[in-house]
Amino acid sequence: VDGKMIFLQGSPEMETKNGIQLGRLSGIVAHYVPNYLQKNRLPSMKTNCMEDWEAKVEAVIDETLPEKMSVISGIPSWVQMYFERIAQRTGKRVGEVFPDFNLFIYGGVNFEPYRAKFHQLIGRKVDSIELFPASEGFFAYQDKQKEKGMLLLLDAGIFYEFIPANQFQEENAPRFTIGEVEIGINYVMIISTSAGLWAYNIGDTIAFTNTSPYRVTVTGRIKHYISASGEHVIGKEVEEAIKAASNELHIIINEFTVAPQLNPSDSALPYHEWFVEFGHHPDLDLQQLSQVLDLQMRKQNAYYDDLITGKILQPLKITPVPANGFKEYMKTIGKLGGQNKLPRLSNDRKMADIMEKIILES
Repeated sequence: VDGKMIFLQGSPEMETKNGIQLGRLSGIVAHYVPNYLQKNRLPSMKTNCMEDWEAKVEAVIDETLPEKMSVISGIPSWVQMYFERIAQRTGKRVGEVFPDFNLFIYGGVNFEPYRAKFHQLIGRKVDSIELFPASEGFFAYQDKQKEKGMLLLLDAGIFYEFIPANQFQEENAPRFTIGEVEIGINYVMIISTSAGLWAYNIGDTIAFTNTSPYRVTVTGRIKHYISASGEHVIGKEVEEAIKAASNELHIIINEFTVAPQLNPSDSALPYHEWFVEFGHHPDLDLQQLSQVLDLQMRKQNAYYDDLITGKILQPLKITPVPANGFKEYMKTIGKLGGQNKLPRLSNDRKMADIMEKIILES
C-alpha cells in the first residue's frame, strides 16, 4: 500500500430524503476510506463523481497512467473495461504500464470466467484477494492465499440462515443455521441484521468449502437461473462449463449469458442459447465449442442431462456477440459501470431479445 491504489466505484455523491443520506454502496464507501490511505488513493473526487461511465474511465486513465499503481480493485467486468482502454491507449499490457501493480482486490461476481482474459491483459501473474460485500452487509473475505473460499464473518451483527437452493421454491423449505450446514451444497443465504433486516433474502447462493472455520464461495444468484423445462440450471454450472471449455480449447471468452429458446423458428426442439463474446475471433468451430459446453453441462446437471437424453431439449447453441456487445447492452438498460453486474442466466427472453437487436445492428 505504499504505491497508489484505485477502487473503480460508483459516484460518491449522496442525496438526502427525509433527513437520511442515500447513495450507491460503492460510492458511500468512498467517504469512509481511512485517513492513512487517502494520500495514496485515486481517482480524485471530481473524477469519481462523474456519472457518464465511459467518460469516467477515460478520466481515471488520465489520472492513473503517470502514477505508480500497486493496488487495483473493483468488480471484474468494469476493471476489465479499464484495462482494455489502457491497452488500447498505450499499446502495452497493464503489467508493463504499471510494473508495481501486484495486488488485485475484487468481489461481487465469480472471477473464474474472467481469469484468462485478465492474464492476457496484465501479461503476468498478480496476487488477488476476494471480498463478499453487499448493500445489506459485509459477509466474508479471503483470509488465506492457499485455502479455497472466503472466511464468513460470524461476529459482525448478522445472523445467517441457509436454504438449499434446490428446495428454495418449496412452501416450507428448511432453513438451516450455521451449525447445520454441509460442505458442497448450494444454499440461498438468508440474513437478519442489527440494521433491521429480518430473514432477508440477499439473492446470492453460496457453498461452504470448509466448516472449521466456515469458508464460503459465491456460486451465483437465486434469481438468475434457467428452469423453463425443469432443468434447474444455476450460475455456478454455466461458469464452470465456460471455464472448462476455455481451458480445453485454449480460447478466451470476455463475457457470456444464457437464455432459453422455447420456440425455435424451425419448429425444432427447444434449447439453451449461449450468447458469447470472444476475447478474439478464435480459429474455432462453434459446433465444437457447443459440444464441449453441452457435455460439461450434462456432467454437472442431471436434470439437464435427462432433458437432452429424453429429447425434450436439443443440445445448446452458441450465438457470437460482437466486441463490446455486452457493454452496449448494459448501456441500453442504463446500467453501464459502477457496481452493476451482467446476469449470467435468464429464465425468459427479455435480455436475449435486446442482445439479438444489438447483434443485428452491429
